[in-house]
Amino acid sequence: MLQLIQYPHPTLRFPSKPLSRVDEALREIIDQMFEIMYEHRGVGLAANQVNLPLRLFIANPTGEKESGQELVFLNPVIQKATGTIEAEEGCLSLPGLHGLVKRNKAVQVNAYSMDGKEINLKVEGFLARIIQHEVDHLDGVLFIDRLFDQGPKVAEEIARFETRFAKQREEGQIADDQKLAEQRQDWLDKYCK
Repeated sequence: MLQLIQYPHPTLRFPSKPLSRVDEALREIIDQMFEIMYEHRGVGLAANQVNLPLRLFIANPTGEKESGQELVFLNPVIQKATGTIEAEEGCLSLPGLHGLVKRNKAVQVNAYSMDGKEINLKVEGFLARIIQHEVDHLDGVLFIDRLFDQGPKVAEEIARFETRFAKQREEGQIADDQKLAEQRQDWLDKYCK
């Protein structure tokens, strides 16, 4: 069963690998990802946020299960980006932390759908921000890396996440780096060869 992971879990910094296959198990994983995203009141979720090293993310700009469009992007790449705009962002893997992030106003994203069809979209506004945020995740970049102002409050919150993570590791709730690397390799062997 998938679970949302929080900063500074190592998988959040692992650059995800492109998928080479899709199967029924992956479809079930994506269904679980949507449930997790809605449960945590998110609008997007990258695979590495549920401890999977796979290059995919999901989104629904409404953040509501019964409205909006559920989008799945496999092997996404941002081809072109234009304009800039600054707005507040948060992240499900850093709950409660928000800050101003400068992003492109519009992006062109190329990816594949679950049925293998190529996606080539030019989007702007909120969906463009979601796509950039999630592609960053897949590249091992977090929104805190792009914060306009990392004041003392942000530093305190980040330290709190790091302390909690260290305690969870000490208590055996989170696997050590070697075990996590083995788990990642199992997923890569299954979906990325």
